[in-house]
Amino acid sequence: MHGPASGAFLLRRATHDDIPALNALIERSARILSRGFYTDAQAEAAIRHVFGVDSNLVTDGTYFVVQSDDDIAACGGWSTRRTLYGGDQRPVGGVDRLDPRTDAAKIRAFFVAPEYARRGIGRLLVDACVDAARKAGFTRMELMATLPGVPLYAACGFAKVKDVSDVLPDGTTIPLVLMERPL
Repeated sequence: MHGPASGAFLLRRATHDDIPALNALIERSARILSRGFYTDAQAEAAIRHVFGVDSNLVTDGTYFVVQSDDDIAACGGWSTRRTLYGGDQRPVGGVDRLDPRTDAAKIRAFFVAPEYARRGIGRLLVDACVDAARKAGFTRMELMATLPGVPLYAACGFAKVKDVSDVLPDGTTIPLVLMERPL
């Protein structure tokens, strides 16, 4: 594992060629950064059933990669679709398009490589998503936060709407937090 050589981060749109590397980053991030928030069994179940790239975001051009030199440091995006969370293996919500006049855009699938955690990359991603959603005409955003993500989202202006428990196909329950913010 590497740390940033230059300290500079490049934000770019994810491509379909990135998906295998992003899924590997997501697994590693979930296993390490979920410690203290979820049990090992919960983290593994979430990796199997929830955490992963939603390829619709890549196709839509709303999923980003943050790079530091040749390292992928993070990924995350936003959506104009009803899917609130989940990767290709189990999306939660429909894929139909949202109406920016009445619906909230969705923040989706933020994951940071553990060696890049707490360096401002999450905020960089949130800011890019907020700007893009605002330009698309949305007036608010919502997300389903994992417990490790709640502090980041709160620091970026999201407020808790309610606690949620997702019972996964294997029976494991994962606590999550629905959050929203105005744009």
